[in-house]
Amino acid sequence: MHCKKLTPLLLAILIFIMLTSCAAAAKDSASNDEKYQKQVYAMDTVMILTAYGENAEEALEEAEEAILSLESDLDPETEDGSVYALNQNAGTAVAVSEDCMNIMSTTLAVFQETGGALDPGLYPIIKAWGFISGEYRVPSQEELDVLLAQMDTASIQLDEESMTVTLPAGMEVSFGAAAKGYTAQKVLDIMAEAGVESAIVSLGGNVQTLGDTKPDGSQWTVAVIDPNDTGSYVGLLHTGQTAVVTSGGYQRYFEEDGVTYIHILNPETGCPVDNDLLSMTVVTSDGTRADALSTALFVLGSEGALEYAESHEDVELVIITKDNRVVVTAGLADCFSESGEGYTYEYLG
Repeated sequence: MHCKKLTPLLLAILIFIMLTSCAAAAKDSASNDEKYQKQVYAMDTVMILTAYGENAEEALEEAEEAILSLESDLDPETEDGSVYALNQNAGTAVAVSEDCMNIMSTTLAVFQETGGALDPGLYPIIKAWGFISGEYRVPSQEELDVLLAQMDTASIQLDEESMTVTLPAGMEVSFGAAAKGYTAQKVLDIMAEAGVESAIVSLGGNVQTLGDTKPDGSQWTVAVIDPNDTGSYVGLLHTGQTAVVTSGGYQRYFEEDGVTYIHILNPETGCPVDNDLLSMTVVTSDGTRADALSTALFVLGSEGALEYAESHEDVELVIITKDNRVVVTAGLADCFSESGEGYTYEYLG
């Protein structure tokens, strides 16, 4: 990972980004540096796509089409999608799209690597809590026990030769923990194939870049949101081509009888995670894996997350804890600028 300092910037919502294009350019090269931007609403998220250069405008159009196609294919509630077909036909082999196979493969890999901390089989339990419909409720322990008994993610069968997936009978899955990351990765792959050399996409808490620099030669800057004040940020990451994904309980939650219930669930209990974390930011090259890991490592808590990062050299973290510590792993020490107030910053060496 190549990290260099550059001028800080901010874009409000979940992650703040500002893109600066070249100042002055000759007429014969201006088209190579021109900035094009498109906003798309999909997957319950405002997506901001920005690309530079003469092929950027066409690439953004193609990217939008891909986003809408992925939304339909990966949404478990869309009847003509692969995930819907899987859930409706659990117990039998179901032909799925290449995108569904890819995201399933990455999700199951992270499931295995993290001891089940990321589990696509949580979907019925997520629905039971109301995080899909918005009709929030606290399920009884009896209801959760029944739903937990139906989860058998380790028994999911993938056949990449026939492009089929077989879920255990009675099981349902969703890929909400990785869908935006997969989408960001695919969008940037489309742009690269179109000849775009510099681009950045922001899909809610997911940010991914194409190219080690912007057209003016400066590095990208991505802000890490302050979970205690989402209109601010605790620091800025200055980086090249990579994915930066943040998960946190502050992103979606509800309160009942004075208790706050966040949308990130513990696969062992079926209940919202209650550990030492406020947010988990993962920095790694692949958008799908970064997205999946941000949820899995949040579930594991700071100790488990740091153990994972220590054994995976391509993964770096910015961890914000409930006791207001910001923990930055070694690979980001020279890439991170402090910006928050009321936090203690720790840099691991």
